[in-house]
Amino acid sequence: MSQINDPKIAFAYLRPACVLLTKEPTVTNVETLSSQLKDIHDASLQQLQEYVLFPLRFVLKVPGAKKEKTVQAVAETMSYILERTCVQSWDTLRDIFSEVCLCLCSSTDPGKPADTSEELKTAVLTCLNALLHAAYGDIIFRLYEPAMLPGLGAAISLLLALGEKEKSRDIQAAALKCLQTLILLCDCTQEHIIPSSDERCSVGSTMASFLPGITTAIARIITGDLRQGHAVTVRAIKVWSRSVGLVMEDAQLQTNKSQKAPPEDLGRIGQLVVQRTPEWVKSTAEKLSVLLKKIISCTSAHLHWRVRLEMVELGDHLLATCSQSLKESVGPLLEALVGAVNDEEPRVRERFVLILSSFQNFTDVLSENLHSLATSLPRLMRTSDDQKKLFVLNVFLGYLKVLGPLVSVVLNSAAHLERISKALMQVLELDVMDVRIVEERSYADTIETSSGSHDSYAAHIQRKHFLYFTDETIFSVLMEICRTLGYYGNIYLLTDHLLDLYCQSSAYRKQAAMVLNEMVRGAAGIALATQSQCLDSEVQGGSASKEDLKAVVVSIMEEYTSLTNWHLITVSEETDRDHQDQQVIPSPSASAPPSSSTSTIHQLNSNIWQLCIQLEGIACFAQALGRDFRPLLMTSLYPVLEKAGEETLLVSQAALSSMMDVSKACGYSSLKELISDNSDYLLNDVSVNLQRLSQYPQAPRVLTVMLTHSDSSLLPLIRDVVQDVLMALDLTYNHSAALFCSVLHALMKALGEIFITRAWSKWLYDTLPFAQGSKTSTEEEEFDVRQFLLDYRKQKELAEGIGIEVEETEDLECEDAEDIDGPDVKPELPSHLSITKDVMERCIHLLSDPSLRLRLKVLDVLEVCVYVLSERENELLPMAHRCWPALLQRLTADDPLAVLRAFRVLCTLGETCGDFLRRRVSKEVLPKLSSSLARQAPISAKAGPVYTHTLAYKLQLAVLQGLGSLCHRLDLGEADLDAVCEACLPYLSCRQPVRLQEACLSVFRHLIQVDPDTFWFTLNELHCPSSYTPPHPDLHPVQLSGMGRPRDEYSDNVLKLLREEFS
Repeated sequence: MSQINDPKIAFAYLRPACVLLTKEPTVTNVETLSSQLKDIHDASLQQLQEYVLFPLRFVLKVPGAKKEKTVQAVAETMSYILERTCVQSWDTLRDIFSEVCLCLCSSTDPGKPADTSEELKTAVLTCLNALLHAAYGDIIFRLYEPAMLPGLGAAISLLLALGEKEKSRDIQAAALKCLQTLILLCDCTQEHIIPSSDERCSVGSTMASFLPGITTAIARIITGDLRQGHAVTVRAIKVWSRSVGLVMEDAQLQTNKSQKAPPEDLGRIGQLVVQRTPEWVKSTAEKLSVLLKKIISCTSAHLHWRVRLEMVELGDHLLATCSQSLKESVGPLLEALVGAVNDEEPRVRERFVLILSSFQNFTDVLSENLHSLATSLPRLMRTSDDQKKLFVLNVFLGYLKVLGPLVSVVLNSAAHLERISKALMQVLELDVMDVRIVEERSYADTIETSSGSHDSYAAHIQRKHFLYFTDETIFSVLMEICRTLGYYGNIYLLTDHLLDLYCQSSAYRKQAAMVLNEMVRGAAGIALATQSQCLDSEVQGGSASKEDLKAVVVSIMEEYTSLTNWHLITVSEETDRDHQDQQVIPSPSASAPPSSSTSTIHQLNSNIWQLCIQLEGIACFAQALGRDFRPLLMTSLYPVLEKAGEETLLVSQAALSSMMDVSKACGYSSLKELISDNSDYLLNDVSVNLQRLSQYPQAPRVLTVMLTHSDSSLLPLIRDVVQDVLMALDLTYNHSAALFCSVLHALMKALGEIFITRAWSKWLYDTLPFAQGSKTSTEEEEFDVRQFLLDYRKQKELAEGIGIEVEETEDLECEDAEDIDGPDVKPELPSHLSITKDVMERCIHLLSDPSLRLRLKVLDVLEVCVYVLSERENELLPMAHRCWPALLQRLTADDPLAVLRAFRVLCTLGETCGDFLRRRVSKEVLPKLSSSLARQAPISAKAGPVYTHTLAYKLQLAVLQGLGSLCHRLDLGEADLDAVCEACLPYLSCRQPVRLQEACLSVFRHLIQVDPDTFWFTLNELHCPSSYTPPHPDLHPVQLSGMGRPRDEYSDNVLKLLREEFS
């Protein structure tokens, strides 16, 4: 249905409903009129506005109590009319304004909102907002005449009360929206009247009377309960900033009109008029400053980004309009704005960048604020929560970014430089009381496993723990602050000042190193945000050239790697006494104690973290210089390699990480290439330092790390160094044997990986579990009966003396032929085998050392030596003979840990030496191993799950896992096999731990390969699954002890072996 466009027809159409509503003010009649209004075109409705509003206003004016539903319907209908028409009469505007406000008032206490339904309040507030928008022309400004102050004040009080006390968020937001419209600063999409300067001054003078009440109440809303939602807070901030901006606007206060005296005919109303005199402005500005600081403290770090965005708008608006009148508030306003520089929300950051140009006139204030914040930063970091700390640091960073190149000028002030640096020193103080840092040790296997990718390694680095914060985001902001200082500041000035702090006090040393590291990265422009956030983006920071950076890096690294700051004690006296190889030089540094006896956990942890930070610094310097860092490797790589060999886990990890970063920054593809390209002077330093081991005790560790992370290209260069190592070991074995054993172990592993032989490959293949089954089946398939019979005949003839003379003659002829060629000259051994023999000689002497830890290391080295030497049996067997007495002692009369490791060496010897060791093992080893297994079997059968963590269990498991292959390889006799079988049978019980059962099954699988008939009989005697019927009646039936036995604890494993091996 089309709308009625003719006013006459519309009047006729609406008249009955209007008359009826006047006579009977009911909800139904209001709704009838409301529905008919929707059929009227807006132009016709404009001409009939007062006629249609009359019955609705009449309903509101009727004396007595009115139903809420009726008032709500009237308000909604009036809203519909006012949204589509203009109020052209001042009297109509004034009267409706009063009538609508009365609908919000309590009948008993007009100064407070009525206790009505939320729907009614919403409808009335919507009606009031529509009325203020409907005012046509300049009649709206008559609302702000002095005569209207009482009515205007009542309306403002009601709206503030609803905004503050109401529980409904929607009503709160609607009340604040009305209040914003009332001060002519609505931000909706409708068209609004733009006041002239005189009209704006008039409105500002009127609103000055209500400014204290508005700002105080709105401040309470802003800083109130967070549960009110961000929408209410955002609207309240808008009202606060717009009202303050209106009343305290510099342009208004500079004219005489703002101080115009009120008319004399106002009577008592004249007392409400405020004169905006300089005294009033000063007093009000002081009070507003207090409120503003409270608002900023509660909202600048608000969780919702829209609130933070509105605070940026507030700062921008007030600085643009009231910077003169609100001089005391400029500092807090700048703080609120600057905090947005590093905001996590892009829209907040983008808005800040747009208003950055307005800061040009406030550089002095920014500088003062930076100094003030630096002064209070340590206190704020100690007393605030993490969210507040993050905001404060973002503000600090914001000041630096906004000042940009002017930071260099600011830092020329000694007060600013001292305050900022001391603040960073205090904030970055580490928590060094964690005992785990000192406890965690790094051994050779840790170094090897850490040689993978940088990402897999970095996951294991322990993060730093700080005294005053725990959030990683806070640390990242602090590091960005340091980088920004380096980018914009004078690199020489900052370096000199921080190095002074580094040297002056041990309390600041770690923090100063952290700041220096990041500052150098910042000076190189690494990991910095976009530089469009400074006052003058055309002036570029980061003026430090490569030459400047290189000079700074050299001076810092000299300090880092100096004797007093690099060779720090990282282990306590007890640990040192146990390890025996921790030879460190007592440091006169203030951070290092004079002797390890006085070292506390706090001091040791402090030293560990200092070394880690300095190692991180070397990586940072390499990143800053790139390939230009290569010349500095001659002085920096050796110290880093020293720390990569440290036994303190944190230090060795930091050193390896630093090496990876350095290799990447310098353009090397891997650590191997880094070490290989620089091996000449590294090995020269190692060789020289080995000759002065008392002064350079870390030299063996450097060689260890080099061997661990290098390839075959290094071996031709290390022959002379190896001899130096062996000589140094001979001279200092009482103090440094364990340290040298680590070197020798790394050396032997490197030799083994490069010169691995076919024999070793075959041994590795044979020992793999998955290869054993296939090997057995292959041998069975290739079994040649004819060849077996021929060999048998030959052996029988030899036993009877047939053919011996012929064979002897042939042997003599061969010997004569060999003699003709000349005397036997033993060929020269390859260098790697010669080195291996020399190392094995030292191991034989050190196997009886009193230190258990050293004996374990020597056994590890010995095992690898056997691998490498296995390619030359005529060299291996004499060495095996020489080491046997000492190894036997380790096997039979030593700590269980040593027995465990020695048995592994024995298994290796068995695999490589074969039946050469048969008699020795049979006579001297097997009886003790068998008795040990038999003695422990009842214990492990009854033990609980905790037993699997004991050393006794691990020893049982190792012996069972290696015993089968040892017996097989040595081809032991029947008596020895019976002893082994008797010792292992109890481990077939299902009561034993599962892994011991599996290991025992592997023993029997090997024994069955040696003598299948005997062990078939042995197993069937224990449990026979079926009876055996003779193929002919004349044959006696087979009777086995295991026949007819009920199922017992051995049945499952016996049946498993019988099915696998004999079916």
